[in-house]
Amino acid sequence: MCLIAFAWRAHPHYPLILAANRDEFHHRPTAAAGFWAEAPQLLAGRDQQQGGTWCGITRAGRIAAVTNYRDPSLPELGKRSRGHLVRDYLLNAQDAAESAQDIELHKQQFSDFNLLLGDKDALYYIGSRSPGPMRLAAGVHGLSNGRLDMAWPKVRHACAGLEALLREPDIAMDAVFAVLGSRRIAADAELPDTGIGLQMERFLSAPFIVSDGYGTRASTVILIGAKNEARFVERRFDPSGECVGVTDERFALSA
Repeated sequence: MCLIAFAWRAHPHYPLILAANRDEFHHRPTAAAGFWAEAPQLLAGRDQQQGGTWCGITRAGRIAAVTNYRDPSLPELGKRSRGHLVRDYLLNAQDAAESAQDIELHKQQFSDFNLLLGDKDALYYIGSRSPGPMRLAAGVHGLSNGRLDMAWPKVRHACAGLEALLREPDIAMDAVFAVLGSRRIAADAELPDTGIGLQMERFLSAPFIVSDGYGTRASTVILIGAKNEARFVERRFDPSGECVGVTDERFALSA
């Protein structure tokens, strides 16, 4: 994931609205989102290279999503895949607070990350380059490849778009995907400097990225309703940015 915007307890009918884009190399093998055969309570895509996932939910309402932390000077060799953080949290039974504390203690074992995890009662942020964990207050928050709520152009765009949708009594799925689908390149004056050069900062500044080699592979929207119902929609894209597959699941959350 390279963009996550979410509204936590900010809408009367939806305690959680999460919208996320996964940006990745197109050649990286990936399984479409679905309930996992060996763990039928888990709904997520799968990174077939490392075995983890970037975003998922369980039938009990556990939820997690991850982005990488962008700093080309940081060593990655020999560290565990950040996708294991999402997978392992969603597969275990430990509560969110205890899981967040455990991850905080061992976070240097993983490639640099920003992790959102929680359940129906609480959401937490853990960042490999941030003190934590942090229990999140109600409101709209955003993540890209810096720390939580850093005002990168794509984060501002996604959070503003989500905030506008919160004024409506219902949340239209297509409207959330429209927020994620913006291909607007930010002005140079708005760009962060993460050590990758101006041309790459421009390229990566759009919420939805299109190129032959690397781009937005999937957009995911998760809605958790006030009556303990969930909807998970993943739209998958080819290198030209055309939608080539959809997963759409609705289910009641277990107690």
